[in-house]
Amino acid sequence: MNRRNIIKRLMAAAFLAGSFSLPAFAAVEVAGVKFDDTINVSGKELKLNGAGLRTKVIFKVYAAGLYLTEKKTSVPDVLATQGPRRVSITMLREVSSEEFGKAFLEGLNNNTDKNERSKIAPQTMKFGEVFAQIQTLKKGDQMLLDWTPGEGTQCSLNGKKIGELMPDMAFYNAVLRIWLGDHPVDSSLKPALLGEK
Repeated sequence: MNRRNIIKRLMAAAFLAGSFSLPAFAAVEVAGVKFDDTINVSGKELKLNGAGLRTKVIFKVYAAGLYLTEKKTSVPDVLATQGPRRVSITMLREVSSEEFGKAFLEGLNNNTDKNERSKIAPQTMKFGEVFAQIQTLKKGDQMLLDWTPGEGTQCSLNGKKIGELMPDMAFYNAVLRIWLGDHPVDSSLKPALLGEK
C-alpha cells in the first residue's frame, strides 16, 4: 500500500470517528437564529416541535420555535398537550411595541370566536399592558411565552420577566392559535411549527 492510500484511509477513519462524536440532534437554525433541540422549563425537558420564519410582505420579522413535552404534528394535539410549553421568538428586525401588539391582537381575534374572546378578555388586556412596558422590539431581542401548569402564562424579554402571570390555559391556547389557528399570521410558519418542514 502506497503512502497516499495510507493517508486517505487515516483521514477517512478520523472523519468517521469525528462524526460519531457529534450530538445526535443538532440545533435547528432559522435565518441565523439557533433553536436548541431541547430546553428546560419549570424543571421539565421540552423538545423543539418545530421552528420557522415569520415574514411580512418580503421582510423577515422574527424566527419562532415551539417547544412541547413531546412532538405533535396536529393543532388539536398541540392544544391538548399537558405540561409546560414555550414559544420562543427572536426578532429579525426592529418593530415598535405598538405594531407588535396590534399584530398580536389581530392574530388573536382572527383565530378565536366572540364567546372565547370575552372569556379571555381580562388576560388579553393584561397582556396588552406588557407591550405598553416596551417601546421597541429590537433586532436580536428574544421574547419567550411560557405556559406552566398550575401557574399560567409568563412572558419574558431577553431573560427578564415582563407582565403578570395569566392563569387560564384557554388564554395560552388562544395565543398559540395566532400561529396555529385556521387563519395563522403566516401560512408558511404554521407547518414549520408543526414540524412539517
